[in-house]
Amino acid sequence: MVEDTMFSGESKNIEYKVSLPDKSEKYMKTIVAFANTQGGKLIVGVDDKTHQIVGVENDVLFQMMDGIANAVSDSCVPQIIPDIEPQTVDGKTVIVVSVEAGKNRPYYLKSKGKDNGTYIRVAGTSRQAFPEKIKELEMEGARISWDELTCVGYPVSEEATEKLCQDIERFRKKAGMAEHSVKKEQLINWKILKQSEGQLLATNAYALLTSEYFSFSKTQCAVFKGTDRAVFLDKREFTGPIYTQIEEAVDFVLRNIRLGATIDGLVRKEKYELPPEAIREMIINAHCHRNLLDESCIQVAVYDDRLEVTSPGGLYNGLTYEEVMNGHSEDPE
Repeated sequence: MVEDTMFSGESKNIEYKVSLPDKSEKYMKTIVAFANTQGGKLIVGVDDKTHQIVGVENDVLFQMMDGIANAVSDSCVPQIIPDIEPQTVDGKTVIVVSVEAGKNRPYYLKSKGKDNGTYIRVAGTSRQAFPEKIKELEMEGARISWDELTCVGYPVSEEATEKLCQDIERFRKKAGMAEHSVKKEQLINWKILKQSEGQLLATNAYALLTSEYFSFSKTQCAVFKGTDRAVFLDKREFTGPIYTQIEEAVDFVLRNIRLGATIDGLVRKEKYELPPEAIREMIINAHCHRNLLDESCIQVAVYDDRLEVTSPGGLYNGLTYEEVMNGHSEDPE
């Protein structure tokens, strides 16, 4: 199973080299990209175009393995320690360089520096990371979430805190959860508020949940005529606390899709053309999983034949759309 995966073609986690390039930088990009994403294997001795196993000559095998280890040690910052081993396939020997997903991100090429030498894996290619992605990797390396950072200068008011607590209680009740009194102590436990030297400090999450402080925190909704964006019929922009944006966006969609009715015996049942639960889930996910370092907005677009919800940022940690559609959750070991 593992062997079939390794030699069935290049992917986000697999890259082939028929032989080692003269300049190690050409394949160090792949090593760095694997460490910054979900890990992977660089296999030397396989033709990347035909997938034919050509192998590595035995008389240079161990010299080549030592060369790879030295190149990784000399070229990559922070230190990456790959597992380098020979493997026999169809009577030929290849070198398998296994790289784990790194915890000390971002990893980059020493010769290029962090700004120009940081790479990530996207599908079957290694690509240079944009500045916002580098910031995201830095936060991952520091085990910091953007929404937990202190929102410098944003005030913590009793009125806003009490309203947030009451709204959370209301949503819990609406969702059928057990009644639970929410106080500022709970907000501290949830890292929405911070305590420092006897003072309460707002986090970015607190600002997102109590105001329109961040200009990018808004939901833009539009209804288009037909199946493209050539002509729009209605447009709204919702700001304020994220949870109110979600409610307003859901209501906007429901107002602009068809509502049909069926008769079941003597009972008339109304039904939207799209399930309201699915609409709500799409918009909630767009807010929850967006890249908050990207200053774009959530966009909700209603067409004649579909609903599109756009969330800033890519798929998490290098996932591809194909993997999502196939129900991918974890790479096989």
